[in-house]
Amino acid sequence: MNLWHHPIAENDLRQCLRIAAGATLGFTICKFFDLSNGVFFVVTPILLLGMVPKMNPHVARQSLASAIICGLEVGIVGGLFGSHPVLMVLIVFLLFLYKFACMAKGSLFLFGANSVINLSIMLHFASYPETDINTLIFGNFWANVLAIFIAYLMIWLFPDVQKRSAPIAVDKSANRMRHEALMGAVIATLSFVVFQVLDLKDSMSAQATTLLLLFPMHWNGALGYARKRAMGTLLGVSAGLIVQLFLYRWSGQLVLVVPLLWIALMLFSYLHVKERSGSGVGFGALTTLGILFGQYLSPDNDLIFSGLYRMSSIFFAIVATLLACYLTHYLLNSFVATRFGE
Repeated sequence: MNLWHHPIAENDLRQCLRIAAGATLGFTICKFFDLSNGVFFVVTPILLLGMVPKMNPHVARQSLASAIICGLEVGIVGGLFGSHPVLMVLIVFLLFLYKFACMAKGSLFLFGANSVINLSIMLHFASYPETDINTLIFGNFWANVLAIFIAYLMIWLFPDVQKRSAPIAVDKSANRMRHEALMGAVIATLSFVVFQVLDLKDSMSAQATTLLLLFPMHWNGALGYARKRAMGTLLGVSAGLIVQLFLYRWSGQLVLVVPLLWIALMLFSYLHVKERSGSGVGFGALTTLGILFGQYLSPDNDLIFSGLYRMSSIFFAIVATLLACYLTHYLLNSFVATRFGE
């Protein structure tokens, strides 16, 4: 992977600065005000600034709509059907189905992608009695509002110097879109069921990985991304461990953590923009680092144990998700109406 020899444009450098500064700002606000569910405040700016290099009202509306709709879904579905497992699974499948249908359409990809991650994580944690559902829902909502504000602020501070070309639209057949929506909904629902049955409430990274692998929207893309996600996880966890070892007893000092986090985010952002592949090694490292620092970095928590545990759980999640993707892909291709095509 000779990405370091690829030239980087001025716009790419500006995007690196936006991602690193935006995620660091979200982390700082979260820790300074001692906000719960810190992962939302760190990872959401990474998703917004990393997946969409050009901020506009359409992108802001998608991000805000995903937070509002997912909050309503978690509050209503979790409250009314949480004690009915079979019915709950059917409803969750339908919710995932329309979200992946939005992703397959293309113009609403950000809404679908953000909604899939938010819904899966919030539904899973809302099932535990000790979880305050209102705090969870409003935490995610305000994290998305803050991410939108941060995104506009970063674009104002680090504006593009060259006009970006419009993304190339992919012409998809109806069969392919049905294939993508169904495969995504099946795997996401299966992931939700497995994490519920096995009571895996401390494996958010692995849960997010099972969903991020679906973002390419097809089997070949998931297979290619799996290797990149594994490499990104290794880089993200390694960076977290290095910061923990370097700070040692001062890992709870925010003024010391922030500059080191920014440096790590800047390096991974640089890798992300050089790949030019959306969800690649750099993006995987960014999200892994965001989850580690946003959710698990605290004065009374051992980031080293958390990092090693997350690394092993993510590798297992990758293998299991790939197997499920292949079987689902093979099954859907058996029918003309859901055949992926060439």
